[in-house]
Amino acid sequence: MDLPTYEDVLAARTRITGRIVRTPMLRNTLLDELTGATVLVKPEPLQRTGSFKFRGATNATLKLTDAQRAAGIVTHSSGNHGQAVACAAASVGARATIFMPADAPAIKVESTRRWGAEIVHYDRARDNREALSAAYVERTGASLIPPYDHSDVMAGQGTLALELADDAKAAGLSLDALLVCTGGGGLIGGCALAMSGASPKTKVLAVEPEGWDDTGRSLREGHRVSNEPGGSMLCDALLAMTPGELTFAVNQTHLAGGLAVSDADVFAAMAFAFIHLKVVVEPGGAVALAALLSGKFDAKGQVVGIVISGGNVDPAVFGRALAT
Repeated sequence: MDLPTYEDVLAARTRITGRIVRTPMLRNTLLDELTGATVLVKPEPLQRTGSFKFRGATNATLKLTDAQRAAGIVTHSSGNHGQAVACAAASVGARATIFMPADAPAIKVESTRRWGAEIVHYDRARDNREALSAAYVERTGASLIPPYDHSDVMAGQGTLALELADDAKAAGLSLDALLVCTGGGGLIGGCALAMSGASPKTKVLAVEPEGWDDTGRSLREGHRVSNEPGGSMLCDALLAMTPGELTFAVNQTHLAGGLAVSDADVFAAMAFAFIHLKVVVEPGGAVALAALLSGKFDAKGQVVGIVISGGNVDPAVFGRALAT
């Protein structure tokens, strides 16, 4: 099993510098007061394509050979990774095909198509997206860049944690904990690898929606477990059924635990981010902030980093958040 390392995250940072946005570290007095902590916010809605996913997609795309790029790139995604791959592929002149669930938010579908990608819809409940992508690779010779279970993708995602650690150090601070939105585990795996070298005393915790807390439960049980069907679909970006094979191998070694938040917690965090941080956040991107505001993580007296992972929210859903 080819697992990424801290050195791979460092190499990814060098590779993608100048192609991605180096997002800032945000501070907010009210957030510190409410939590009794020093909170450092990493706002990836400000990233190209509106989420952290562009980091991993860019790193993986740049590692392909010219021949591989000429054969095209394919992936499967509920939206954010699809947009990221479409944009990264366009930047190197490669063709991209994205398998997207038929119920993906319209804003994510439209944004993916805008980068020139071909979109193929599938039924989230009936179809196996991995099998669809694998069949396409077999048929066309395209290169698969999956959403999370890929060493180059994980390494690219971890670059945001390197930036946050650097910004914290520049401010004279040392992170006690880092809360990271978690679906398949690629983002938090990359962040955990980054922290293992840049800030080894920092505890890294996964935050997931209730009913989709497969990473947290897998950590507690010592092996990968799956979610039961029928959970809320609000956090569409975090609906992986089971942790990835590569991601769990990294996360089982590096993570300090997992937390789960409710839909109500998520809506409250989305509204807080808009009103007080002036950042538009999608549901899945808000879960780490939700864990902090709801008290699911007791941050009192600590320096805590949180990742706001994406801002590609359907307007109707965003309206519901602001109305709560």
